[in-house]
Amino acid sequence: MMYKYAIALLSLSCINCGWVTAAELPVPLAVQQPYAVKSTHGERQDPYYWLRDDSRTSPTVLDYLHQENNYFAHYSAGYQALTDKLTAEIIGRIKQDDSSVPYTKGDYSYYSRYETGKEYPIYLRKALAGGSEQVMLDINELAKGKSYYAVSNWQVSPDQNFIAYMEDDSGRRQYTLKVRDLRTGQDLSDVIAGLSASIAWAKDSQTLYVVKNDPVTLLSTQVLQHKLGQAPANAKLVYEETDNSFYMGVGNTTDDNYVAIYTSSTVSSEIKVQDASKPGSDFKSLAPRERDVKYSADHVNGRWIIQTDWQAPNYRIMSVAADKIGDRNNWQPLIAHSDSVFIQDFVAFENFLAINERSDGLRRIKVMPWNAADKAFYVASDEAAYVAGFEVNPQQNSNFLRYTYTSLTTPASVYQLNMQTGEKLLLKQTEVPGGFDKNNYVTDRVWATARDGVKVPVSLLYKKDVKRDGTAPLYQYAYGSYGASMDPSFRSSVLSLVDRGFVFAIAHIRGGQEMGRQWYEDGKLLNKINTFNDYIDVTDYLVAQKYTAKDKVFGMGGSAGGLLMGAVANMAPEKYRGLVAHVPFVDVVTTMLDESIPLTTNEFDEWGNPKQKAYYDYMLSYSPYDQVSKQAYPAMLVTTGLHDSQVQYFEPAKWVAKLRTHKTDSNPLLFKTTMEAGHGGKSGRFARQAQIAEEYAFILNLLGINQ
Repeated sequence: MMYKYAIALLSLSCINCGWVTAAELPVPLAVQQPYAVKSTHGERQDPYYWLRDDSRTSPTVLDYLHQENNYFAHYSAGYQALTDKLTAEIIGRIKQDDSSVPYTKGDYSYYSRYETGKEYPIYLRKALAGGSEQVMLDINELAKGKSYYAVSNWQVSPDQNFIAYMEDDSGRRQYTLKVRDLRTGQDLSDVIAGLSASIAWAKDSQTLYVVKNDPVTLLSTQVLQHKLGQAPANAKLVYEETDNSFYMGVGNTTDDNYVAIYTSSTVSSEIKVQDASKPGSDFKSLAPRERDVKYSADHVNGRWIIQTDWQAPNYRIMSVAADKIGDRNNWQPLIAHSDSVFIQDFVAFENFLAINERSDGLRRIKVMPWNAADKAFYVASDEAAYVAGFEVNPQQNSNFLRYTYTSLTTPASVYQLNMQTGEKLLLKQTEVPGGFDKNNYVTDRVWATARDGVKVPVSLLYKKDVKRDGTAPLYQYAYGSYGASMDPSFRSSVLSLVDRGFVFAIAHIRGGQEMGRQWYEDGKLLNKINTFNDYIDVTDYLVAQKYTAKDKVFGMGGSAGGLLMGAVANMAPEKYRGLVAHVPFVDVVTTMLDESIPLTTNEFDEWGNPKQKAYYDYMLSYSPYDQVSKQAYPAMLVTTGLHDSQVQYFEPAKWVAKLRTHKTDSNPLLFKTTMEAGHGGKSGRFARQAQIAEEYAFILNLLGINQ
């Protein structure tokens, strides 16, 4: 359908749409159609349920989404010059011709490269014996002619002759397996669609393991064993998951001696392993699954090293001999549990164990020699707030640990640590073009007191010349779900706000895991309200401490962080000048009642099962869509992707439609659907930066900052 504007007025016909005029702009207004959402606890009316179209082909629904997109385009045209400037500025901080630090595995060193002007990476390798580099996958070539394209995983076969890779050309995170012969550069005929992204190889370099998804719920349900050259339809079923609350994946141990099937829910997990040299053998469980027990593991020197929360909420490290698996009682303690230290991850080497810990909200690295546990040491840092994590460490017979280091003022850096001597070597620090100087910025770690007395850590970034006098604008980010920790990593894009006088804040609210497992437990299920209260209380603290002006506070969150934005908009709209919600999970109860919606059943232990009245009532009490009321709301920008598999597009679409009929203010409410993308937005690196620029321009325009 073609749209024509006549001075700021728009006329068109739409079966399900009407129009109102506000601030001299045509505003999409979806009509309401009766629809009852049924549950054992009663019915709720959902007049915008018609916006759900699982096929994503309904002309009426697509027409409405296009109207919203046109409305966004019409509004944002008023500050297009600012958007263009920000896009160029943000992209200008990306070193366009950049390569990763090579790592060694087998007979090759592996690395990736971006080339000037190109959206996608090129994956390469070079023989250690010498010779020219070999292009394994050029994603720019594979993406030609496609509006969305991503390769989300690739694995080279043990004999180093093949590369199996998973591609997605819709953004829905439903992958197709392809296999390339690295000797010829040609793809084989082996193609399997409808998969998760994980891949594992048997040692024969002919047997692949992949995970099949249910085509409706998108849940990972089956592990298939595929022999190269055989018809995909003949792939052998080697495991089927019958519990729809579990996710599933496959992979290899670091030493490549085992194929592993990983199954996990929010509260429990299980690993089944097979000797990679015997692809016809059975898979054996390291330990049977048990509710409220999670573990991960890797194999080294004939034993399994296991990270587990079994009788250890913050996790501990244990081990078991390879011939003693199957019974958790055979596990032996290595690293004890601590109430103050959360074990995030580990890397097992032949001579050392490296542990990534989290304490006081920070991630740091500890190294322990196997033969001298008392000589364990920490990798030191000169900064008060930083993030240290593991890089790729594919070889266990090494005394060198690769790790990453970053902070809000330090670009991502890759170090190599000699675990014998403690010496560290900087291999690479991400270059930030455009005149960036870390000495022009300040990073702080402060603690805001929540309404129940709990201290919430907050990471801050601002320019040195910004005065703490209560006049600066604030951009406050948070997530607060799934135990995901939002660490104070370097973000070059946010400099476009900070350089214009903003204070950037990351609120490490409950529901994440920054302060350990209990921090997560205190922000999930029937404690979810703490997540929202923490965010609001951090805002109040930063205003009271004069980091920001109370009328210049902006909030942003995505996915479950979009749920946070929706709850905050309902609970404390007067505290925010504007809110940005990317791919927001806002229709909590309706979605969690419908097990046909992708991934719903995996989430019961995160949000609760609304079939139980206590959870139904509690979820209903904060669900942003259900709690929209007749009140003034902040300016809001809401985004989604039509093919989003994590949060379906119709959740934010319905939420925006309802907000339009309830909000009593004249603040802008914008809704943009990316028609060719999913949960992560557009696939190209420059396209993603352009989306960030749109968000920042929206915020800056509200403050009248157009430079």
